[in-house]
Amino acid sequence: MKKELILILGGAGSGKSTFAQQLAQQKAERVLFVATAEAKDSEMAMRVRRHRRRRPGQWRTVEEPLELARAIGEAASHQVVIVDCLTLWVSNLLQASEAHKPAEQEAAVLDAVRGLADAYEKGEATLIMVSNEVGMGLVPPYPLGRIYRDILGRVNQLLAAKASRVYLMVAGLAIELRSLGAKSVLDRA
Repeated sequence: MKKELILILGGAGSGKSTFAQQLAQQKAERVLFVATAEAKDSEMAMRVRRHRRRRPGQWRTVEEPLELARAIGEAASHQVVIVDCLTLWVSNLLQASEAHKPAEQEAAVLDAVRGLADAYEKGEATLIMVSNEVGMGLVPPYPLGRIYRDILGRVNQLLAAKASRVYLMVAGLAIELRSLGAKSVLDRA
């Protein structure tokens, strides 16, 4: 099995996680699921439990809210790694950051993204990443929301430029963008 980098984007409730799991099941039996969510309240704990129940029992799950590069680097015995999701990971990184200026926050997140890409390159597993497309909605009314939206958009662009397949999920339907001839704006820079 040839490894590849796959990015799945879409809005909340669009079917991203289910689709990622279906792709992984088609590709391999030995799957590592890296969950970035933290159950900090009862509603989120319920969501985490629901997501766990949906995963095949033989898959290994690692809960890692910050150190994705390390988690992926430890996936030596797995054929596929799913990261679900980059949206929460970026939020976690921003909340954990000691940087206060938006440019410094973005630089710290982008350093972590480069570490993630390096970990993928060094490994042998296919990497399937799930992320929200947050740039299609309203402009957040507060500065941190706008900074977060812009940084996540940049993260999605960087990873889409490296990915062999990029899917956009809408109402449970997957559209593979590369097969439609989609090119990254970063390829043209």
